[in-house]
Amino acid sequence: MLRDDLQNTLKNAMKEKNMLVVGAVRMIIAGLKEKDVEARGKGKEKADDTELLAMMQTMIKQRTESAKIYLEVNRPELAEKEQAEIKIIEVFLPKQLTDDEVKSVIEKIIASVGATSIKDMGKVMASLKADYAGQLDFGKASSVIKSLLS
Repeated sequence: MLRDDLQNTLKNAMKEKNMLVVGAVRMIIAGLKEKDVEARGKGKEKADDTELLAMMQTMIKQRTESAKIYLEVNRPELAEKEQAEIKIIEVFLPKQLTDDEVKSVIEKIIASVGATSIKDMGKVMASLKADYAGQLDFGKASSVIKSLLS
């Protein structure tokens, strides 16, 4: 499904000569192919959607950091390009959870896996990644988990 959406978006953007979208989607597809190669090395046919969503989250994080740096060095045109790419990538991600929703989900997972201390953080993160890939920032989720388990 995600792969089909990417290909269709690429075709439409090429027809419309929207080079910003073409570039961003090609970049996502290149990352997808890299993930497929990694997956074959692990004995799988191709990368699953969870891995692809995590890859796109990483792309967003990289572009956010780049945009911040571009603004610091007074290059607003480059920061705008990064922001535009973020918006394109976000189209392919599921709806992002709010901070309150993230906290609620983490509390439920902590209860379901029986986590009682910071040593159980791995169990909570594994469950979170399995069920909510692409829907939240795992860096922020990690700090929420730490605060709840401390």
